[in-house]
Amino acid sequence: MRAFRGQPSIFSAENMKARRADLTVSRLSLSFGGIRALSDVSLAVAAGELVAVIGPNGAGKTSLMNCITGFYRPTSGDIIFDGRNVTKLPPHELTRIGIGRTFQNIELFPGMSVLDNLLLARHIHCRYGFGPAVLFAPAARREEIRHHRILEEIIDFLEIQSIRRELVGSLPYGMRKRVELGRALALEPRLLVLDEPFAGMTLEEKEDMVRFLLELNGAWGQTMILVEHDMSIVMSISKRVVVLNFGEKLAEGLPEEIQNHPDVIRAYLGESMDLGPDRDCGRSGAADAGNE
Repeated sequence: MRAFRGQPSIFSAENMKARRADLTVSRLSLSFGGIRALSDVSLAVAAGELVAVIGPNGAGKTSLMNCITGFYRPTSGDIIFDGRNVTKLPPHELTRIGIGRTFQNIELFPGMSVLDNLLLARHIHCRYGFGPAVLFAPAARREEIRHHRILEEIIDFLEIQSIRRELVGSLPYGMRKRVELGRALALEPRLLVLDEPFAGMTLEEKEDMVRFLLELNGAWGQTMILVEHDMSIVMSISKRVVVLNFGEKLAEGLPEEIQNHPDVIRAYLGESMDLGPDRDCGRSGAADAGNE
């Protein structure tokens, strides 16, 4: 098995400048009544980076991702995307300007086929109105052909040709995760937010997903923020790691710096836990026991 055998058109060289995705989160705080989920959190992601956010359950990782993608409105602080303040934009507007995501709990339509789930993500790129769509005018037909060509490249890249017509509800969990990644890619995101993309996967499924993410980031320059509990994966594929604890940023640095950081070891993984990338990918860190 191998990944896409050519360059996907959404990652073509002429599109690289338009795919700039610099993100700056500045002093972000989020409260739910008397509960403070995030407190003065700051981080930056440069275009082309793969940054991981880790921390124990309840540290605020998913809350941070929900703020970045518009599902939560932060209490204070700013989110700047490619020079624009997007703190108050709703999710659909953030999707239009290039922020896509996958979810901790799979958010696909189980009664629809894989291809139909992927097609749903193309609606923001449709260039024809209601009338041409009803009449299936030549312009609409050309658009449909363009969208299907892009989806076929994504299907080929993710190696899901054999299930393209299958109902999502009939697929194993790990394959649904792959389909959800495909739907996020179909949005043509400049910034891809991945919330625990390896959760519930077998070792083989994790290895496949690692291969896809490394190709997306390394070969095609896809900017990504990754929330993940599996430390072996985080330390082997991330360019930088941000650690949250009780809603605050505990540490930030290169993977090798984080895995030897005494505060991270003490507050997150325990004194004797090995954070190195050589651990079996199928084993998980101490925080694997539950979800955010």
